[in-house]
Amino acid sequence: MKHTGTRRSGTRPPLTLAVPALLAVALLTLPLIGILVRTEWSELAGHLTAPGTVTALRLSLLVSFWALGLSLLLGVPLAWLLARVSFRGKALVRSLVLLPMVLPPTVGGVALLLAFGRRGLLGPWLESTFGITLPFHTSGAVLAATFVAMPFLVISLEGALGGLRPRYEETAASLGASPVRVFFTVTLPMVAPGVVAGAALTWARALGEFGATITFAGNLPGTTQTLPLQVYLLLQDEPEAATSVSLLLLAIAMGVLIALRGRWTGAPVQRKPRPAPEQLEDPEPGTSDSGTGTDSDPVAGSGFDEAEQSGERWSLHAEVTGFTSLILDAEPGTTIAVVGPNGAGKTTLLRALLGLTPRAHADLALGGTDVTALPPHRRRVAWVPQDGALFPHMSALANTAYGLRAQGVARKEARRAARHWLDRLGVGHLAHRRPGQLSGGQAQRVALARALAARPRLLVLDEPLAALDQTTRAHVRHTLRTHLARFGGVCLIVTHDPVEAVSLADRVLVLDEGRALQDDSPAEVTRHPRSPWVARMLGRNAWPGTATPEGLALEEGGVLVAADPPAAGAPALAIVAPEAVSVHREKPAGSPRNVWPGTVREITASGSRLRVLVTSDDVPDLVAEITPQAAAELGLADGVPVWTSVKATETTVVPL
Repeated sequence: MKHTGTRRSGTRPPLTLAVPALLAVALLTLPLIGILVRTEWSELAGHLTAPGTVTALRLSLLVSFWALGLSLLLGVPLAWLLARVSFRGKALVRSLVLLPMVLPPTVGGVALLLAFGRRGLLGPWLESTFGITLPFHTSGAVLAATFVAMPFLVISLEGALGGLRPRYEETAASLGASPVRVFFTVTLPMVAPGVVAGAALTWARALGEFGATITFAGNLPGTTQTLPLQVYLLLQDEPEAATSVSLLLLAIAMGVLIALRGRWTGAPVQRKPRPAPEQLEDPEPGTSDSGTGTDSDPVAGSGFDEAEQSGERWSLHAEVTGFTSLILDAEPGTTIAVVGPNGAGKTTLLRALLGLTPRAHADLALGGTDVTALPPHRRRVAWVPQDGALFPHMSALANTAYGLRAQGVARKEARRAARHWLDRLGVGHLAHRRPGQLSGGQAQRVALARALAARPRLLVLDEPLAALDQTTRAHVRHTLRTHLARFGGVCLIVTHDPVEAVSLADRVLVLDEGRALQDDSPAEVTRHPRSPWVARMLGRNAWPGTATPEGLALEEGGVLVAADPPAAGAPALAIVAPEAVSVHREKPAGSPRNVWPGTVREITASGSRLRVLVTSDDVPDLVAEITPQAAAELGLADGVPVWTSVKATETTVVPL
């Protein structure tokens, strides 16, 4: 049997591209091979241990590590500024960062001399005021190395920050963390690979710096004569020794690049998550690995749920302008479900309340205190975004305790409160796992626990239960409803689930194109939805149109007869429940006032019944709900012609 290897799919590269590419590789490789071939291996140890070489190596290490320290101190904040802040002249600043990478090193040395030399712009002042002379001094070599090497750190880290979604930092701010705390506890740890990669490149570049150093700092043995300058001198008198030292620098540079394995671009590195601790199956919700977790009320005196125990109450008043424009008032303890189609402005509303978007501005008062001018971390508005945005470098317990720690709560107390909330949402047994070891539903429950533990005055949840399965969703919904019943603030929940809207909310706010269409109780919205999208979300047929004396002239064509239409000429919405739509194979006779021919396009199961989508040339598409037995008797299938009918008394027309 002939063995065949696995071949990659795709065509061979064309010769017109392959040949120049191979020539480019040869052009880059041959000089390095030349060093290897010309190296006198028997004399290598002697060349590298020569006193002048050892002194130059020590000085190079000293200069390169000082340059690395300066680059980290100055370059990391600069990279963050370029990646996170919009300001005038940003393109110019980035160009200045890149300039030393393309500028001839000797020109960079001349520029440093004219700026910091004894006759430069700052040199005389530095010498007269502080007694500092940079040229022909080791500090001058450090400055020259920093000048040419720092851009490698800035560019690498800016790329890493650009790949980091701001949502992590925004979520941390909503939990009460100041910008500086967010930077050191969230941003830097999450871009650590980019920092390491940039630092390694910066150090390697500083170690190999030559042109700017010799021009600005000179070539003084033991003071500014670094290893590259030593190579330059050896090349004139001892070329074999120069080759050996060059090989050392080549090995260091290659070692750095091999260790980085392509990470210098700042692109995210794919890591395999740590294996989760062995566990046969998850405990039931409400238990923990310690056996102390419950879904019961907090232990008295433990510090949990201080707002619940103290009786503090925070009403909500918000005047939102911009893309989303509305006035929102709510009493303490109110839960508002925010619904609407995609692009309606739901998330924009939440972000405006958080102070995180330029698309809309909210004049916000909580408990009678105007917090409009406060930054996000001081508003006490906790946010759970759609994806949870758990900090991947922290355990579930540390994530949940983050908001309390940011507010100054002692570590022990914060972790105890965090464990309580994890237990309460049924994920206490996962406290020591990181987000990469959690399922989507588990991560969402941890994110919810983190927001609740932060003791907010306003809680905003962006589809918090969307990632949960039905059983877990019911448990978390019950837990959330129990907490919200005692919550002293206001809660806004963005949802597409009518069950969540009805079971969790006291009011339903319907948005469309940034405007409020309806703000009523769940029962009223269910009975008389004023939005076609909401009506369809509730499983109803919904057709907008203009009222006539007999019913409604539909926007998409056709006429619907209704028993109690509003005043003629008024815009209105017709709502027909699917179970009120009758399906026939022949045109029905008798009392129905609305009869239309159509074609079956789709049949889906809905519990113990079937939902039949019927398209028609006379009216918009409509959905009928029938029993499987009725579908079998009618012989319904995709493409079968049918007649549909709706009684005028089964039609509800809502003025808009």
